[in-house]
Amino acid sequence: MRLRLLVEPQQGASYDDVLRFAVQAERLGFDGIFTSDHYLGTGPALSPLPPCDAWTTVAGLARDTTQIKLGTLVTPVTFRRPGPLAIVARQVDTMSGGRVTLGLGAGWHEPEHETYGLPFPDTATRFQQLAEQLQIVRGIWETPAGKTFSFTGRHATLKAVPGYGASPPGHRPSILIGGSGQQKTPRLAAAYADEYNVPVRSLDVTRGQFERAGQACRLLGRDPGSLVLSAAQVLCAGETAADLTRRAGRLGRSVADLVAAGVAGTIDQVSEKIRAFAGIGATRLYLQCLDLADVEQLHMVAARVMPLVDHHARDAAAAGVSDKPEQEPPS
Repeated sequence: MRLRLLVEPQQGASYDDVLRFAVQAERLGFDGIFTSDHYLGTGPALSPLPPCDAWTTVAGLARDTTQIKLGTLVTPVTFRRPGPLAIVARQVDTMSGGRVTLGLGAGWHEPEHETYGLPFPDTATRFQQLAEQLQIVRGIWETPAGKTFSFTGRHATLKAVPGYGASPPGHRPSILIGGSGQQKTPRLAAAYADEYNVPVRSLDVTRGQFERAGQACRLLGRDPGSLVLSAAQVLCAGETAADLTRRAGRLGRSVADLVAAGVAGTIDQVSEKIRAFAGIGATRLYLQCLDLADVEQLHMVAARVMPLVDHHARDAAAAGVSDKPEQEPPS
């Protein structure tokens, strides 16, 4: 199990806040730091700062960090046209030395679309757009130098996009599809993605989604083991009950709610929940950190939880279970 962090700067954080958090995460050995892609908060804000643009943030981190994996969890299909998005994500990946994942989803937060004048079509249309976006992004990235890529769809048409080849050679950004739709999301992940992420759902719901993704892979003739499975969960950990209560209060949540719905609780409880997600096939867990001022929690998780998770991973590897490497999904 690899531990990554998910930050939500739209809840009240500047780029400098995100950078400080990312630098600490990199020093402490977390595998990645990803940002949500929102322009409005979805709960109580910790400060009244304007939102950070997700891809501007990832581009900054690409130059201001050196090793940690980066990306979005996830970019809504409604925010950016697929052609320019393919260029942006590929450029940022090159800026990072090949550390970027493009996370994509159908979008859901209608108020931010209304606020910023973004169209928000019905669910069926958004999934149609997402399917086209995935075909376009991969098509542009996989077109070799000297060739062109064209596409005609219901929602987008591209004509003779020049191919530039991969940079670094043989590399393209990873593609992650996130969402908990029971039919279309697993099918799209099986067809186009390197990784499938289930966001902030219970263990049972996540298990069911993983099973659906595996079934979708088999129907397409793809090895289910080639699709990386991951989950995102709210993090709230405490050495003591007082620590846990204080952190929950900062998030405007009750301890009981967080323990029931997230990776929350004492060190032992948090470690056990992480192991439970590993037990259903997740090889990456994105710990949603809603308070970027709480660097102390990062240090605690790195010192107290990571060794327990690593020990569990070594035991699993000895038993023949491993964190499977990413493989190309079928075209």
